[in-house]
Amino acid sequence: MSEVLRVERHGRVAEVVLNRPEVRNAFNGALMSDLIEAFEGLGQEDGVHVIVLRGEGKSFCAGADLNWMKETAAWGQAENEADAKRLAGLFETIDACPKPVVGQIHGAARGGGVGLVAVCDIPIASADASFAFSEVRLGLAPAVISPYCVRKIGVPNAREWFITGASFGAAEALKMGLVQYVEPDHAALRARVEATVAEILKGGPRAIAACKMLARTVTRLADAEALDKTLDMTSNLIAGLRSSPEASEGMRAFLAKDSPSWMK
Repeated sequence: MSEVLRVERHGRVAEVVLNRPEVRNAFNGALMSDLIEAFEGLGQEDGVHVIVLRGEGKSFCAGADLNWMKETAAWGQAENEADAKRLAGLFETIDACPKPVVGQIHGAARGGGVGLVAVCDIPIASADASFAFSEVRLGLAPAVISPYCVRKIGVPNAREWFITGASFGAAEALKMGLVQYVEPDHAALRARVEATVAEILKGGPRAIAACKMLARTVTRLADAEALDKTLDMTSNLIAGLRSSPEASEGMRAFLAKDSPSWMK
């Protein structure tokens, strides 16, 4: 595991810390690989009963690193599909992790960062947290995170926020079900996370895993084939968009602090 991710252990609690504060903990290939490795490993550790996911620095997670995304724009369809499926696998790994995941959310969560919020079992935000499905403003779509986000916020909210790409605050995230609690400041946020962890630790580990599996799958039992098709569809969609001229223009404009051509 590289320096872009830390895993800290405190008794039966493991904290997974996104550690790229200089870029607001944006995803790159190394962070994606380390997150998959961490959650696969911690999910199998008998001594770990709860996982806390948080970000170092001023933000939780700014989504994909634009410099990394710029590289992917030069890849072919097959390479982009493989990478998109790997990213989809990251969210599925966290969502399916048998250990409960408590999200400690502060500052900005954008794009894939909102996807991380959505796959936490109990995401808790500070009042300064802000969220956006900002992909559309780069000529992209929140494809691989959409199954998890739509499940949390519902179709009407997804239609609005996916399409506009506008940012919304913690109060709106609470209202639509993206987060479970909002605390007034970072100290209160940490206190709520610790109190939630303490409540979880009162339960039997196997029972907790069973409860998580039940809540995650009971409404999807008849739709397993549909889920597989959805994962393929969303991976193919983002792969095609990534290498499109529109996405290249969107990322170019963002990195140059310019407006994309469709806004001129």
